[in-house]
Amino acid sequence: MIYFDNSATTKINPEVLATYNKVATDIWGNPSSLHALGDRAHQLLESAREQVAKLLGVKASEIFFTSGGTESNNTAIKGAAYSKQTFGKHIITTQIEHASVGQAFSELEDDGFEVTRLPVDKDGFVSPESLKKAIRKDTILVSIMAVNNEIGSIQPIHEFSKILADHPNILFHVDTVQAIGKGIWDQVMDPRVDMFSLSSHKFHGPRGVGILYKKVSKQIWPLHNGGGQETGLRSGTENLPAIAAMAKALRLTLENELADSQRERAVKEHILEGVRDLPGITIFSPANDHFAPHILCLALKGIRGETLVHTLEQDEIYVSTTSACHSKTFKEAGTLMAMNIPEAIATGAIRLSFDAENTLAEADQFLVAFKKLYDHFAKINHLGDK
Repeated sequence: MIYFDNSATTKINPEVLATYNKVATDIWGNPSSLHALGDRAHQLLESAREQVAKLLGVKASEIFFTSGGTESNNTAIKGAAYSKQTFGKHIITTQIEHASVGQAFSELEDDGFEVTRLPVDKDGFVSPESLKKAIRKDTILVSIMAVNNEIGSIQPIHEFSKILADHPNILFHVDTVQAIGKGIWDQVMDPRVDMFSLSSHKFHGPRGVGILYKKVSKQIWPLHNGGGQETGLRSGTENLPAIAAMAKALRLTLENELADSQRERAVKEHILEGVRDLPGITIFSPANDHFAPHILCLALKGIRGETLVHTLEQDEIYVSTTSACHSKTFKEAGTLMAMNIPEAIATGAIRLSFDAENTLAEADQFLVAFKKLYDHFAKINHLGDK
């Protein structure tokens, strides 16, 4: 089996799973309970928070545990919008955000907020100048992803931060779910960023747990009411086994980040070299410093992405499709449609996403399988005919 769908989810690290099982078995008290079992759980919870904060270079009081990237994004965006709405109701995002961001903005739009969705160029990048022009006196929030989950384009977060430095009252949120552990953190993190989101299962941790970073100086409204956990921002009994396991997963991921990201890039480059010159192939994720090392999006003209996915699956090669929504409002539109890629090409796109465990040998096996299906479909679509 060859698994090239790591941007969707990664396999949990065996050491991380062992931590999860141990905590679930041995430290099962509620961290909010006053007795010794609760205190032991509370100490482990805060130890995990300290570890995550240290690994990310922030304060422990700025780390909040959530159920994953979707909740982190929703909490940051809606919490910021509702907390600052007395100062204005104009909010800014882009046309290529993950659905958890895009739909959160759509819901706020339905609730009376005015949304500006910044366009992207033909390569999938948001122009800093477009952000500068979009900012108004009543703008209260900007949310822009660090790494696009479909094509891997790395957005110019530092350039956005320079623009927002002149607007300190605008909250700046960055979805960094696809950026952690890829050797690009310095490219996507800036002191001007007020909030960012992470999801455990993207870096070999358990599912159902994530991180929201929020500067201690910034206040946002909670989306959950209840027992006041996470200093009131996210009520609900903490998933301690998953949190402890996530902290370990983050440590293990960052320990080998440079070498792992280089291996991922090597696999990507090897596959690119094998397919780039084939007639009818369009590459959306070149191997350069402006794109994440672990994501490769390509399309075979005239063949739907779903067909390619299921054909490769017959050889136990697992990849995914991308979104190609027809929405003219771009509320939930896919990245390729926002890039104005013709529908015949966009609907034929697939995404390969790599991990440090992927090898050049697997890349060779993929190329053999891909060229086999390419030759079959090329005849049907007369690719390469003069």
